[in-house]
Amino acid sequence: MNPKSNTIIILFACLFVFLACKKSVADAHLAKTRDGKTIIETGELAAVNLRAFDMPRFSGNRMPSNMRIIGILEHGAVVKAGDSIIQLDPSTITQSIVQRETELESQLATLEKMLVNQANRGSQAESQIKSELATYELRKLSLEASRFESERTKKIKELEFQQATITLEKQKKVMALAEIINENDIKIQEIRVRQIQNDIKNMYDILPQLTIRTTIPGIFQIARNRRNGTLIKIGDEVYQGYPIASVPDLTWMKVNTYINENDFLKITEGQKVIVRLDALPKVTFDGEISYIGKFCKPREWNNPRQKVFDVEVKILKQDERLKPGMTVSCEFIEAK
Repeated sequence: MNPKSNTIIILFACLFVFLACKKSVADAHLAKTRDGKTIIETGELAAVNLRAFDMPRFSGNRMPSNMRIIGILEHGAVVKAGDSIIQLDPSTITQSIVQRETELESQLATLEKMLVNQANRGSQAESQIKSELATYELRKLSLEASRFESERTKKIKELEFQQATITLEKQKKVMALAEIINENDIKIQEIRVRQIQNDIKNMYDILPQLTIRTTIPGIFQIARNRRNGTLIKIGDEVYQGYPIASVPDLTWMKVNTYINENDFLKITEGQKVIVRLDALPKVTFDGEISYIGKFCKPREWNNPRQKVFDVEVKILKQDERLKPGMTVSCEFIEAK
């Protein structure tokens, strides 16, 4: 038998042994899952307390829908509550403030001019009313003095008095209507001024929000740019609601895992779980079920027949070896 044949035989022997071992492990796993006492599933570690930071949503006129990042902490940096982690470019807001303040000055000048013009027109209208009132009084006196005159003269005086009365009433109505129009014009202009003042206030209130601070301690994690898949960096533009970063607090950890639909009724919240890191399979961590999903879903999108329920397992003790994203196995132990 030549050396090449010996090599092939050895390879087949190794493959047979490997498959036999794999089958024995699988059989052992099935024995554990079918005996009604132990269920083992894989999962991934995550922080119980995590804060996500998105591009803020700003309300009000002329608010930008996107902003540029001009400062961001290093990925993986340790942060304390209150630390600044992201700085957004304030130039767009400051430019808008300057523009709106200029508009405010113009609108205030327009308001002042309207008040002066209305005051002048009001004075003229009052003078006209006084003039028409004087004419009315004269016509009235003239009518009273005509009672001893001829009927023709009396008729003329009556018509002149009626005309003076009509003119006076008309002038009063014109003045009242002008006052209403002037009042509405002033209200409209004051609304414009208040709107601009509110916009300016909102913009000044936004400026501190452009320095994003973490509210919890933990590890700073930068999100990925949706366009190219790389970590977001200085100079990138982000849109409202766009995820920028997150800070998981590593004090308390949990496992995001699942349970097969056939085993769903075998577990309950508060049930004890033994957690093992794939990186440290001989070390166990005590846990308990903190959440069981209410809906059944496919375990994988390309395998809709295998259905599972989401499960969260809280690790009961703090341990620095536990980090978000690490793969673990969860051994669900049924209560006796």
